[in-house]
Amino acid sequence: MDLSRSRRGNSLFGILSDCGCHHGDNKRNVLTLNVLLLGDRQSGRSSVGNALIGGEEFHTGPCLSGIAVTMEHQLLSRNFPRFFRRQGAESDLVLRVMDTPPMLPNWQRVHKLCPEGVHVLVLVVRADRLHDNTHLEEHAQTLFGPEWRRHALLVLTHADHLKEAGLHTSVSDWLRALAEQVEGGVLFLDNSRDWPSVRGRPLRERLLRLSARNHHRAVMVRTEARSD
Repeated sequence: MDLSRSRRGNSLFGILSDCGCHHGDNKRNVLTLNVLLLGDRQSGRSSVGNALIGGEEFHTGPCLSGIAVTMEHQLLSRNFPRFFRRQGAESDLVLRVMDTPPMLPNWQRVHKLCPEGVHVLVLVVRADRLHDNTHLEEHAQTLFGPEWRRHALLVLTHADHLKEAGLHTSVSDWLRALAEQVEGGVLFLDNSRDWPSVRGRPLRERLLRLSARNHHRAVMVRTEARSD
């Protein structure tokens, strides 16, 4: 897959190196992408994070009222050697993925972990619980301003509960509107299948295409005029 000519496409954290392309000792390019996961409790953020890094390292915190909740910002990174070709050269993909608590993420924490910004914002929603989650858009807007839409991808987890992989007529207006807003489009993930091996690569490829569409530029966390 040569992304050097990609113009359109459907649409990660730890301190490793500057974001962008670099040359290693073996002269392979390295592209580092920062990805932020946003979603309600039990939305499947940790599962999406595990699919992205190809492991089972993201985990939820203690249960509150019987519901497992991520209490802290979790940051994991993974290198995928020779993941794609860019300008005719083999390139490594490094994903730096941050999972966040279900409430509004701490902008100071996000900015500290990724001062260079976020390349892809993944909004995670359960396909079998399509209640109004308009606060996800509000969180994204608060963190990044209106530019968040150009860097966002909507992931519907538990897609195995849908009769068909598509936004059917019963989908709420807010979700339909959100799907139309995000530049990265919608990706359905089937939780009845093996996430890391089966769903991981398609998700990584979608992120890569979205980032290439934005010329691998990151959207910055808004730090001005904050009182919190």
